[in-house]
Parts: sequence; structure tokens; C-alpha cells
Amino acid sequence: MTTAVPTDHERTAVQAYLRLLHTVRAGLDTTAGAAGPPRPPVVPPTVLDEAERALAAAGLAGNEEAFFRLLRGWCPGP
Repeated sequence: MTTAVPTDHERTAVQAYLRLLHTVRAGLDTTAGAAGPPRPPVVPPTVLDEAERALAAAGLAGNEEAFFRLLRGWCPGP
């Protein structure tokens, strides 16, 4: 059951996801103006590992629906 206040593990998972998202966006920004065919961004393995560990600790690994519901609750869009 989801509560109105995220647990520490849930907060950590959202924060790790947002760091991962910002890292990927930064990688895409640096390759956007490069000559030649587009290349995928380089994401450090430590950033991916952090997100994986945080999701597992929050019990959200493999449960994208619950995770994105939590994310929408934390960072509602316009």
C-alpha cells in the first residue's frame, strides 16, 4: 500500500533515478552538436548501479508501474 509520505528508500530511489536521468540528458546534450552519426550517451556504470540498488532497496525493482506512480507523486508534471 502506498502512503502519502515516501519512505527513505522510496525517496532514495527517486533521487537516484533523477540523477540517472540528468546524466543521460547531459550525455545527449554533449553529443547533439557533434559531427557524424548520433552516438548513444555514455552513462557511468556507478550511476546505473546506484539506481539499481536504490530501486531494489525500495522494493521497486522490476515494478516500473509502481515506481513511476511514486515518481509522479513526488514530481508532478504540469
